[in-house]
Amino acid sequence: MRDYDEITAFLGEWGPYQKIIFFLLSLSVFPNGFCGINMVFVGDIPEHRCLIPGNLNLSEAWMNRTIPLEQDKDKLQYSKCRRYRLDVIRNLSEIFPDPDSVNISEVGQEPCLDGWVYSKEQYISTIVSEWDLVCDNGWKGPFSTSVYFIGVLAGSFIAGQLADRFGRKKVMFLTLALQTVFGIIQIFSPNWEIFCTFNFLVGLGSISNYMVAVVLGSELVGKSVRIIYATIGIGTFYAAGYMYLPFVAYFIRSWEILILTLSLHGFLYIPLWWFIPESPRWLLIKGRVQEAEEIIRQAAKKNDVTAPVMLFSDLELQDMKAKSNQSQAVMHLFTTSNIRTTTILNIIIWMVLATGYFGLSLNVPNLHGDDYLNCFLMGVIEVPAAIAAYIFLQRFPRRFSLSGILFLGGVVLLLIQIIPSNLSVLATVLMMIGKFTAACGFLIVYVYGTELYPTVVRSMGVGLSSTASRAATIISPYIFYLGLYHEFLPFIVLGCLMVLSAILTMILPETFKIPLKDTIDQMEKIKRFNCKRKHKDHPYQGETTRENNMVITKREDM
Repeated sequence: MRDYDEITAFLGEWGPYQKIIFFLLSLSVFPNGFCGINMVFVGDIPEHRCLIPGNLNLSEAWMNRTIPLEQDKDKLQYSKCRRYRLDVIRNLSEIFPDPDSVNISEVGQEPCLDGWVYSKEQYISTIVSEWDLVCDNGWKGPFSTSVYFIGVLAGSFIAGQLADRFGRKKVMFLTLALQTVFGIIQIFSPNWEIFCTFNFLVGLGSISNYMVAVVLGSELVGKSVRIIYATIGIGTFYAAGYMYLPFVAYFIRSWEILILTLSLHGFLYIPLWWFIPESPRWLLIKGRVQEAEEIIRQAAKKNDVTAPVMLFSDLELQDMKAKSNQSQAVMHLFTTSNIRTTTILNIIIWMVLATGYFGLSLNVPNLHGDDYLNCFLMGVIEVPAAIAAYIFLQRFPRRFSLSGILFLGGVVLLLIQIIPSNLSVLATVLMMIGKFTAACGFLIVYVYGTELYPTVVRSMGVGLSSTASRAATIISPYIFYLGLYHEFLPFIVLGCLMVLSAILTMILPETFKIPLKDTIDQMEKIKRFNCKRKHKDHPYQGETTRENNMVITKREDM
């Protein structure tokens, strides 16, 4: 049976149809660049100190002495969580008009019983100032972000299965709707608990949309465009969304209005429903031949080419009908040796990449500059990462591309420990290179993962790998708690994990210049090492040599 790329070869590789699909699907991931990352500003902690009630009638001099000074690294600053006992301060102020005549340090301290005062210098409000997520409640701020990533984890797992069962297009727009609608509802949260609930629901749709868009685009565009779509197309629009966030946040300093403004962008994507088709590959696997044929003929019309009178032979139609009766579940990702090994290795590699990417993103030094500029630079670095991923995937085999970038990232992180303390700038540069390799690796692994799995379980396979990576995202901040025991231990752990993943990547089968598989049976025929007896009808003819009574065929398309 002919593969899908052969059947649709008459469409060409880069006609108006492919250009429209390329642009619209790349555009659909723009909100993913700021969805979730907006917690950098929404959940930021403004400068704060204990509230001192105005009914105490304290003089300005005494008011300035009500907050104790504490040592913070190399400087003294006012305590954020403690104040001197106000009943004692009030009595002393009545006796001693000048606070300098009293040893204030002997006055007992108490927590901020009347709440806090927050600086308005940078923000009008954040969720921290809204619900006093400081001091004893300080854990609630980071937990708000963790809840979002828990939603992302659940969404990645569910969306993959739904996309394989109900279609790529429906699930992509459903997840877009989730992050838009619940993002808007989120601003009406009466308390922190409700906010977290909606943050979880926003997370359900966030990265799921990204994942399904990668799969749908890879199945709609031609094989020569597939790589540039999943790297430069998807990567640059994601980076654009990332860079767009600090631009909007700079002018909008209220967390409710910021979330509302960003969420409203989702409504701009409603018209895309009538321009983005369902995947013909998926329709054919489901036995919906007439719908698939209609989409293919519409594509031919847009490209101004003539479609064959008969797209599919009778034998191909019978084969599609037989395959459409086969239901797939997550267990099918572990049924045969090839797909089982591929799934396990993918899970490990995706988890390491997620740990490195988000761990470094949350712990790279702030570059000693403006928060908005720093966030913008974090987005900028995604662009060269996307270009590098495209070059690697276009010119080099998948295994070597991914393994090489993982190995480079691991070595760079391991080198940080030997950098002298007076060269902190160099250490920062190495961490940024580590972030670059993680971002580049993520783009490569999305393409590689899409090519590794057959059509019947492609979204499910990528979804499971993405789910594993999101689990790592939740725990990645804890990697840096190891720094309490040894300053460089987090970088040693991440570096070793990335080097190990580089080695494991070489076990995966190669997919460079190989047509996408449609069934699990086709995937099982893939050999990780191309050692097989030459057959006169073998589709790949190349130079052969005989060694130990075995013919080694060198495939020309590898």
